[in-house]
Amino acid sequence: MRVQLTIALAHLRQRPRSTLVSLLGIMLGVAFFLAVSALMRGSEQDFLKRLVDNSAHITVMDQYRTPRVQPAEVRWPGAALAISNVKPQQETRGIRNYRNKLEAIENLPGVRVAPVLRGSAVLTFAGQQQGLSLSGVVPSRMKDVSTIDEQMVAGTLDELSAAPNGVIIGQGLADKFQLGLGSTVNVLTASGGSRIMKVVGIFRTGNAGYDEAEAFTLLKRAQVILERPNRVNRFIIQLADPQAARTVAAAIEASVGYKAVSWIEASEDLLSLLLVRNIIMYSVVTAILVVASFGIYNTISTIVVDKRRDIAILKAMGFQAADVRRIFLYQGMVIGLLGSAAGLLLGYGMMHVLARVELKPPGVSDVVAMPIWWGADQYLLAVAFAMAACLGAAYLPASKAGKLQPVMTLRGAI
Repeated sequence: MRVQLTIALAHLRQRPRSTLVSLLGIMLGVAFFLAVSALMRGSEQDFLKRLVDNSAHITVMDQYRTPRVQPAEVRWPGAALAISNVKPQQETRGIRNYRNKLEAIENLPGVRVAPVLRGSAVLTFAGQQQGLSLSGVVPSRMKDVSTIDEQMVAGTLDELSAAPNGVIIGQGLADKFQLGLGSTVNVLTASGGSRIMKVVGIFRTGNAGYDEAEAFTLLKRAQVILERPNRVNRFIIQLADPQAARTVAAAIEASVGYKAVSWIEASEDLLSLLLVRNIIMYSVVTAILVVASFGIYNTISTIVVDKRRDIAILKAMGFQAADVRRIFLYQGMVIGLLGSAAGLLLGYGMMHVLARVELKPPGVSDVVAMPIWWGADQYLLAVAFAMAACLGAAYLPASKAGKLQPVMTLRGAI
């Protein structure tokens, strides 16, 4: 191995210009692989963090995943007589016996849960009307499962406990109606409930649709306005490990009977889109390394052609075909290792430069920094792709060198 490596290094030193071009190709390929991968994966992690942090990990709703079997079907399965246009029994929607179910969910490890009663309402002020979703919450619990308290620009979520008729609205709705802290508005519900409420807080999430169409009030007040006494229609759940949401949701659904939707299930289309984007990204950056490997192929192929007599002499001295192939594979390996090392340093520098870039998109007041992923796995992946490309490019000329016949070569035959 030592002799083969010495010969391989000697061949590369004899062609410094070709070797340097091959090294630069691999170095730039690894550097761009790192920079693009860090940027794409950083944006993916930032998107998932925003998605996970700003939404419930699991939402339990007052619905059933499959329709409940009617008593008549249980009593007379497959009966010949079918009754159509039967009007369902009128009942108040909501999660029945929610306090016991809430306690059962709280006992699960790593789970934080808050009860919510959500309904449609219309806010009227000075002749203006705006449809919105009114959520009745318990402030102390809501702060554990939501970031809404961190997004308050005026007032706090705790103000709802001090003001039973208080309501918290979004910045977009406040600007639209020219409302401020202390303003009074009229809230009407589809069930006919009406209440004069006082604005005790204003939040801003940056999502215009959310900031104009969401409002929060005390749970007991929402139960009165929506005419659903002692009912909630959903549980908002946060987990210590968001990636376990699908498993925990299935366990909760089996326990309480109501439909439990994890953030993974609710965002399957977005997660599929991210998967496709990653495949495209890795295909592009891998193509860069494949193009760079052609330089290695050209360099080693030229060496094989120029060193045919030397190869023949080596084989005449006792070198086997595998030994000759190993010489040229070592050349690809050396170029891959040196190019990867230089590419890692250059890529690391490019990542630092990208991390300092700040953008301000049109219409956005906040400055946005470029999200960069610093995980160690992408460095290993970049080196693995580079080495695979280098050894793949070196194998073809190495195989050709191993097949050379020493007698025919020394006689001058091609």
